[in-house]
Amino acid sequence: MITIRKADISDLNNLTKLFEGYRNFYRQPSNYDKAYQFLKERFEKKESVVYVAENENQELIGFTQLYPIFTSTRLERAWLLNDLFVMHSGRGKGISKKLIQAAKDHCVETKAYGIMLETERTNIIGNKLYPSVGFEKEKGNFYYWTNK
Repeated sequence: MITIRKADISDLNNLTKLFEGYRNFYRQPSNYDKAYQFLKERFEKKESVVYVAENENQELIGFTQLYPIFTSTRLERAWLLNDLFVMHSGRGKGISKKLIQAAKDHCVETKAYGIMLETERTNIIGNKLYPSVGFEKEKGNFYYWTNK
């Protein structure tokens, strides 16, 4: 049985392990201490909302992290679903869909306009998952990025 719940700072050690798995998936070198500090700051500054998937042994096996954003044209809050990760042992069991549903519920609870996400074109699983849970690929906009 999988439970989805909002994480808090008491989850930090176990969440950091999952977060490192997520970062490794995106080819980032492991750095537990820096990842721990990064997540700790997000909790302390209330800069993100994290939902976790917990198995029957109370082990964290997945998470999603949301960051607040705002849409000036609509004059509303929105959320950026920045991170979504499920350990290999939990994949194929609908856990990602449950985490996304928690994010959608959070969006409704906070009266936000919607949720935006981005993923790599090579993320085959994610690019099948997101449309299946109601996300639409943006057709009318270009996204640009700069490193400083």
